[in-house]
Amino acid sequence: MGLFDDEAPDAPPPGPSLFGDAPAQEAQKAAAYRVLARKYRPTSFDDLIGQEALVRTLRNAFAMGRIAHAFMLTGVRGVGKTTTARILARALNCTGPDGTGGPTPDPCGVCDNCKAILADRHPDVVEMDAASNTGVDDVREIIEATRFKPLSARVKVFIIDEVHMLSKAAFNALLKTLEEPPPHIKFVLATTEIRKVPITVLSRCQRFDLKRVPVETLAAHFTRIAAKEDVAISEAALTHIARAADGSVRDGLSLLDQAIARGAEDGGEITAPMVADMLGLADRGNVFDLMDAVVKGDIQAALKISDASYERGADPGVLLSDLLGLAHLLTRMKSVPSLATSGALPEMERTRGAAFAEILSIPFLGRLWQMLLKGLQEVETAPDRRAGAEMILIRLCHVADLPPPGELVKKLTENPTASIGGATPGVPGGGGARAVANGNVVMQAAAPRTITFQDVVALAQAKRDAMLYAHLRHSVHLVRFAPPVIEMRLTEDHPRDLISKLSHLLEDETGRRWTIVLSTQQGEATIDEQEGVATAQARDEALAHPLVQAILAQFPGTKVETSEAPEAEPDLPADWAALVPPDELYEGDE
Repeated sequence: MGLFDDEAPDAPPPGPSLFGDAPAQEAQKAAAYRVLARKYRPTSFDDLIGQEALVRTLRNAFAMGRIAHAFMLTGVRGVGKTTTARILARALNCTGPDGTGGPTPDPCGVCDNCKAILADRHPDVVEMDAASNTGVDDVREIIEATRFKPLSARVKVFIIDEVHMLSKAAFNALLKTLEEPPPHIKFVLATTEIRKVPITVLSRCQRFDLKRVPVETLAAHFTRIAAKEDVAISEAALTHIARAADGSVRDGLSLLDQAIARGAEDGGEITAPMVADMLGLADRGNVFDLMDAVVKGDIQAALKISDASYERGADPGVLLSDLLGLAHLLTRMKSVPSLATSGALPEMERTRGAAFAEILSIPFLGRLWQMLLKGLQEVETAPDRRAGAEMILIRLCHVADLPPPGELVKKLTENPTASIGGATPGVPGGGGARAVANGNVVMQAAAPRTITFQDVVALAQAKRDAMLYAHLRHSVHLVRFAPPVIEMRLTEDHPRDLISKLSHLLEDETGRRWTIVLSTQQGEATIDEQEGVATAQARDEALAHPLVQAILAQFPGTKVETSEAPEAEPDLPADWAALVPPDELYEGDE
């Protein structure tokens, strides 16, 4: 019997080999094991979970005969991009059990094309990993292959995975073929980084965004698979796995595989604590207990829970991440009360979560979220992750009993010692003429309206003359403003036509000729310089205010930042005729 005969060679004798190896049959059995992610890989559109929109669109496309020449599949890892590409390849090339069928969204799985594509050995379905084939030469091989008709399939299908890894030259080489491929060619591109794909490529493809699979959908899917595998696993354990999968079916199946192996040593049901221990998670009940300790400001209880989680192997950063996730859940339950009665949440979230959501406020939860986000960054950079996490918990407990900033401001404002008492020098109307809002000091004056050089600047802004407006603000040192005469000193960077443009602007608006006089006197500071000094002065006055001082004392380390207020519309006089000089001033011109 030759080595290449169809018949299998004689089976080896039972028992260990000469070198004490395991029996060959056991080795073959171990080698033949297929992980759950491969064993339960979808083979039809009906098997895809959580991608209803994609399936509906593709089914309609096959029914109407409107099948694109190029598809772009995008989404996070493990949601079914490559699987969808292979199903598409079979759907395009299926010939049915009798060999006479055409393209169909429900490939038979028994024809030669279906079986060959399922086994990854069809010569007309070419898969290329762009992560390891990034160059233009790799793409040229594909372009060259498109010149030839399929060997046995109806159409050739080129599947390019992680297409965003292609070089710029490779993308450029692909463009023409991707836009106008031969009728016997289909392209299916897949990527996890859609933003890195050039828009010129995206515009030539029909794009499908595969969604993250919801936790409840994943948990139900894993329940069905566990039943097929005859594995006893609790609902809470499956929920842990579904959450850890983060929307990825493949990641979840890999974790389920691991949990099954983890539970094999006990022989009983795989429980939530076992899965939590495997994943390094804190027990869900402990997370709620930790939230309770933080809300009450009980540092001793919070540290005790942290210590117990650490001893069980939970990572300190993961503990804070779980607390962060609980803060998000409680905020959602606070905003959408119907979640407390929906079946989308496990029992503990519905009961204990609803109780927390009832007593906690949105401002408190928002502050907790921000502090945990910053705390997670500190833990990642801390020399000792456990110490970093404990410092964050201590900080949270101390802050828990502080009133929110809005309430604190209100209390300080109502306190006579911190109120805005007395008049502000130089500002009519007393203390109410100055307000602090969003970090900006807003000066409000009630002085009588007079015509000034600022009105001329506002006119330039109203006329949408951006260059003239800008130079009137930062290039003009006003010496004298006495309509129809303006005396000024200009900076060295002023444009040569500034005087003529200003004269034309005023003459067009008033119907009179104006005199612009250049002076060598120092004059006033430019408008930009005046505003800069005023802003700095207003900021210093705001910082010195008792209310601001009280806030800074309550929140040590707080920085006061200033931001420019949005530019208001030009405040022009109601009647620009007020700027027109009397006729007698022009008698000498007539």
